[in-house]
Amino acid sequence: MQGTASMPAAHAPHAGPARRVASRMGSAHRGLQALAPLADLAVRLFVAAVFFKAGLTKIATWSSTLALFENEYAVPLLSPESAAWLGTGIELLFPVLLAIGLGARFSAAVLFVFNIVAVISYPDLGAVGLRDHQTWGLLLLVSLLHGPGAISFDHLIGRRIGHR
Repeated sequence: MQGTASMPAAHAPHAGPARRVASRMGSAHRGLQALAPLADLAVRLFVAAVFFKAGLTKIATWSSTLALFENEYAVPLLSPESAAWLGTGIELLFPVLLAIGLGARFSAAVLFVFNIVAVISYPDLGAVGLRDHQTWGLLLLVSLLHGPGAISFDHLIGRRIGHR
């Protein structure tokens, strides 16, 4: 009996069902934690791709982009040409930073605000477009509030600075 007393309770021959469930839940939790960096990266890449593709579309047909900003989009406080340049610049720069996780929280914040301005500036968005923007906004909030995760330049830089 002395050998059994030194065994951890979870490994005792007759561990109760509650302990077995707790052990399995702990294993599942550790497995999910190991996947978190990949989920963080996937969120960043997905939302960054949406905005970056929009920026590429704008530079591909600049005359059409200017026409849209003059006739369709009602960006507050900016001239249509300034809004076109600023919007395109934001869509080309900040998604790249978000994707690689460099200044990721700031990039997510900029794109979050940009997303709100896009919804406000285009009154004919429609229900599907609004849902898309809501989804992108929520994904940007994940990066903004949670951070970019372990697979990011921010994390790498933080570890380097932390070791000094």
